[in-house]
Amino acid sequence: MRGMIRVGINGYGTIGRRVADAVRKQKDMELVGATAAHPHYKYALASDKGIPLYALDMKSLEAFNGAGYSLKGTLNDLLQRVDVIVDGAPEDNGPVNKAAYQQAGVKAIFQGGEEHELTGTSFVAQCNFEAAVGKSMVRVVSCNTTGLCRTINAVDRAIGVSKSRAVLARRATDPDDVKKGPIDAVVLDPTTLPSHHGPDVQTVLPKMSIVTMAFKVPTTHMHLHSLILTLKKPASKEEVVKALQDAPRLTLVDGRSGYKSTANSMDWGRERGRDRNDVYEAVVWRDSVTVVDGEAYMFLGVHQEAIVVPENIDAIRALSGGYTREESIRMTDESLGIAHRV
Repeated sequence: MRGMIRVGINGYGTIGRRVADAVRKQKDMELVGATAAHPHYKYALASDKGIPLYALDMKSLEAFNGAGYSLKGTLNDLLQRVDVIVDGAPEDNGPVNKAAYQQAGVKAIFQGGEEHELTGTSFVAQCNFEAAVGKSMVRVVSCNTTGLCRTINAVDRAIGVSKSRAVLARRATDPDDVKKGPIDAVVLDPTTLPSHHGPDVQTVLPKMSIVTMAFKVPTTHMHLHSLILTLKKPASKEEVVKALQDAPRLTLVDGRSGYKSTANSMDWGRERGRDRNDVYEAVVWRDSVTVVDGEAYMFLGVHQEAIVVPENIDAIRALSGGYTREESIRMTDESLGIAHRV
């Protein structure tokens, strides 16, 4: 009989706090605690939820003690009590954190801000769950890469895709971040082409030919992709739509039903009573799906704060072993209320 997986979160930020809440909803996982960098209202709210908090180091612990917090210890103490650590630290901290995890003998999950080479395995559950089974470390790819991989893979498995092209209108920053722009500007990101998103997709789907380009727009809710897939065989719009409908963690919406913007998609999550209004699914506008001269066109929405949360949960199970892809996805989807269609 499988035992409980003891999970820690290193970094209680945009992704870390969502993964922490998702772990607490799993019947086979125990959230041992999360690390906090310095006194902040987010950590007070975490404590109110009953989430055990750990400081990053002794200096951080002293700051919390001085602010009246009661913490369980430091990151080193947390690592002694967990089976898997989910790294939600700011990007580029991966190499230093990896060494700490290895020294503690703890399996680790990193986020898409780190390089693929850090772990050698990049992860999207429905695409390559088996590649992470039994590994000691894995990288859950970025929000945009996750959305692209889910969508491209769904059509590729059902029909076949010989080439993918995507133009990404990226949100400027997250809703609670007041330090970043742009304001009253569209920023090429980057000005040189192609963007990094295509090679990142290939860390999960290595045989996929893909070219991407991206720019930032002044919004904080969701990315929007214009996606073009060259099909390997003739297919109708209806066949492409069916491929998307049948895939896990893809939701189709219709402009004719009032879904005319990313704001409407976020409202869907809100009205479903999702934690923080989160949309875990990749959102495809059904009426945008068009097939012309062997190419499928569609609009794809990606909620940057939420889409990788289920991937982190499945990655925990993959590293722990003893689960099939279908079993883990089903367990995660049921716990988070994930739907495949609207």
